Amino acid sequence: MAKIRVAYEYSEAEDKSIRLGLFLIISGVISLFILGFCWLHPALLEMQGKTANCTVLSVQQIGETFECTFSCGSECKGTSLYPCLQIYVNNSESNSRALLHQDERQLISNPKCSYIPPCERENQKNSENVLSWQEYWNNEIGFQTFTCYFNKHRRPEDVLLRRTHDESVLLHCFLWPLVTFMAMQNGVGRGQSIYLLTHCLFGLLKNNLLHRATCWLKKAEQQMYYSMLTTAATSTFMNESGIGLR
Repeated sequence: MAKIRVAYEYSEAEDKSIRLGLFLIISGVISLFILGFCWLHPALLEMQGKTANCTVLSVQQIGETFECTFSCGSECKGTSLYPCLQIYVNNSESNSRALLHQDERQLISNPKCSYIPPCERENQKNSENVLSWQEYWNNEIGFQTFTCYFNKHRRPEDVLLRRTHDESVLLHCFLWPLVTFMAMQNGVGRGQSIYLLTHCLFGLLKNNLLHRATCWLKKAEQQMYYSMLTTAATSTFMNESGIGLR
């Protein structure tokens, strides 16, 4: 007797569900890498800086102006000018003169200045904002010691007043993608387990039904064969005995 193989084909809905599950898992992995490179990597570079104590050495405008972009509506944008303010401090880590910046973003936007004011349409307002910041550092801070952040490997001549990222970035970068990935993986795993269990039960049932049908057909064939043999034997016996059939 040849072995009967039952090949189960996924229905269209099951096939779409499995593809969706695999797509979600792959998307979770890709998003983890993208999040790591776009958010975690800059945060790690910034957090390599050491905490230091800084003291103001000089606060002055250097006479240069830079452009900034202001917005006055959804379709209204323009540029204006603001004066460049430089605040030099003494860094306790290197015991050297360094230019103070608000944060990493301000340093990247304008590495020559210490402050970028909120961009106003009128240049005069920008100048007033810069002057107010200059007076704050001259009068309020003066020669007081304050905390700053210094990275001698990346920018030894600059210090930051505050960090853009902190340790919570590490938690968010790893926790939420991991939770999302595990939730998707568990959900898809449970769904696939249900599908596999259903397929196995269906296959067993189908195999059982086919086996019973095959056995019934074989039994019917055997009964027909025995019946034909019995009829042929009876006919032969009656012919040899001279008994006619009526």
